[in-house]
Amino acid sequence: MSSMTDIHPDAVLASLLDKGARSNRRANLTKMHEVCRRQHAAGSRDFSLPSIGRLVEAEGIMKGRALYNAPSADYRTLIEAWAAYAGPPEPKPPKSLASHDYLMRIEDPAIRSIMQAIIAERDKLKAQINVLKAHTQVTVDRRPLGATISAAPGTLPVAVLSLSAQLTPSEREALQKAVSASYLEERGLKEGSHGEIVNERGRTVFEVGFARAIRKVLG
Repeated sequence: MSSMTDIHPDAVLASLLDKGARSNRRANLTKMHEVCRRQHAAGSRDFSLPSIGRLVEAEGIMKGRALYNAPSADYRTLIEAWAAYAGPPEPKPPKSLASHDYLMRIEDPAIRSIMQAIIAERDKLKAQINVLKAHTQVTVDRRPLGATISAAPGTLPVAVLSLSAQLTPSEREALQKAVSASYLEERGLKEGSHGEIVNERGRTVFEVGFARAIRKVLG
């Protein structure tokens, strides 16, 4: 409630009991009234449903969550009467930041000022990072390197890996070396006009298209 009232909760309880409720309900209303009376006598102005619910549940009167049910309207009316009678709850003191407590322990004003500026800059950077996190979308491409996407009508896309992309670095180096002019020359071989590999006598060692095929595989 936002303001106090002169209506004592005793009168509200009496009105609720006069409704002719069952004996068990009348007993629970009376017990809850006593719980609220003790809460008020202790100087507390917290008559929220969660707070009173915990108290009545601790005393075995009823489950705290039952206060939110429709049949518990009379209990809520009684609690609201106590809340209006006690007045609005005291505002909670603002929580001091841990960094503020740390700064207050620094006796030297100059050092305290420097640390305050550092903390302010840190908080600014943290806020910027949080903004970036909220607007960052990372896309992970798990397709193999060198793969191309192929899709026929009515089918799902498929990653197609080229032959050259399947080679390891050592395999690629070996094939490149096998058709290089210097390597062939060292072994008395040479590449013919149609990609065949021949020896010093002109005899074919590797058939026509051999060198060209390797170069195609290498891409």
